[in-house]
Amino acid sequence: MDERLKKHPLGFWEIATKPVSSELQRYYADKYYQEAKGSYELEYTEEELCYFQAKLEQRFAILQRYLPDLCVSGGRLLDIGCGEGYALAFFREHGWSVKGIDFSAAGVKSKNPGCQDALVTGDIFALLRAEIATGATYDVVWLQNVLEHVIDPLDLLSSLRTLVSSDGIAVITVPNDYSVTQCAALDKQHIDNEFWVAPPEHLSHFDYKSLSNSSEATGWECAEIVADFPVDWFLFHPGSNYVREKGAGKAAHRARVQLENLIHGQPIEDVIQFLSATAKLGFGRNLTAFLRHAREK
Repeated sequence: MDERLKKHPLGFWEIATKPVSSELQRYYADKYYQEAKGSYELEYTEEELCYFQAKLEQRFAILQRYLPDLCVSGGRLLDIGCGEGYALAFFREHGWSVKGIDFSAAGVKSKNPGCQDALVTGDIFALLRAEIATGATYDVVWLQNVLEHVIDPLDLLSSLRTLVSSDGIAVITVPNDYSVTQCAALDKQHIDNEFWVAPPEHLSHFDYKSLSNSSEATGWECAEIVADFPVDWFLFHPGSNYVREKGAGKAAHRARVQLENLIHGQPIEDVIQFLSATAKLGFGRNLTAFLRHAREK
């Protein structure tokens, strides 16, 4: 176990000595300044765009189970850390009122410029506090790869309850770290270090059980957790081990995209069942939890 980490009582691993808030703000201000200068100039392939669409369609299909009327008539979405705005564009196309907050407008401007009117930029945590202060609520709050970056993820999970309507859903995506695959790859010496531990980027590391535990401890009921494709499996073959052989990374990514699109071509209920089982077995590079307000027992 990386000596920089400690285990939280709820089961996730966290950086033992975390940066103070001002240090983290400076880090992300510098990072997003650099991204705005050029990182969003990358053009995606048609396969990658289909992959982005597939993941959104899968998550929307799960939302239809819990918000069937709103998924037809349209609800209200808040996307925290909306990046390039693909979720904003997807939900808007389905008749939803959308709002995104992010450090920079560069991603949305580059990839989904039609959603710039729905975007508010600045320190997303300050914006989030301001949003809570207004008393606004949303039918879906979307948080993709944000929770692992914050100093206090439990406080963020608890705060989100204020923003989600009584029957609404929080959709939380995190990397699946210290997963079955990663731990086995270390044990079998396919990799020689915990490459996913990279502070100050990721301050907390969740797996299936600790994500569920953390959600329930902060007043949520975990309705569903699904995984995505377990690209970490490629670490078990020397020809595709993208950690040991950096040149294998692009090919591994393309194979993952093609396999994700192949999976998505199957009946959607079968796809969701497969992704749910993958998560429960401890596999998948990312996990996405669908959280509802906990009901009184």
